[in-house]
Amino acid sequence: MKVLSRNFTRMEKLLIFALILILLGLFYYHFIDRNVKSTIEAANAEYNEMSSQLDTLEAQVKNLTKVQDTMDEMEKQGNLSWMGSYNNSKEELRFLNDILASTLNYSISFSNVTRAGDQIRRSFSLTYRTPSYKAARDIMIQLLEGKNRCLISNVSCSIGRDGSVSMSESCTFYETMVGGTADAGLPANSAAANQ
Repeated sequence: MKVLSRNFTRMEKLLIFALILILLGLFYYHFIDRNVKSTIEAANAEYNEMSSQLDTLEAQVKNLTKVQDTMDEMEKQGNLSWMGSYNNSKEELRFLNDILASTLNYSISFSNVTRAGDQIRRSFSLTYRTPSYKAARDIMIQLLEGKNRCLISNVSCSIGRDGSVSMSESCTFYETMVGGTADAGLPANSAAANQ
């Protein structure tokens, strides 16, 4: 049985050829061109994301380098304090006793210890009386520049008729759980509770 027994005219041959070209074009567009373009778009999106991440990492490296340079400079000057491991209270009490030995009298009142992640804060109120303003100033400098990390706030000062200076301040020693051993006095992690 002969289905296509007749000869195609020139016009029919041109139409069949055009139809084959159109089908080849559709095949190329659908299976090759679209896939290549989507792959290029995905690669460009990944490149942009990685470029953004690289910029962020470079900024972090720059900040860390700056912090490291500052810490190195502070260490050279002898102003670098450290954050003791929890429970460092005995060392902190010895430190306070040593720097307050020259006062006329003093009082220390500790608050509850607080914790945020690995950071422990041991807050206390400190009042003391010294024979001179210079002695009071020296105690504050020793607190700020001492071996244990300590921040001072809410400072009030009054001068007595005899020239003695009465100081009142809120202070906080900072400790870390890194290298520390948890005990019954360790509070719950407030950072984990907030999340």
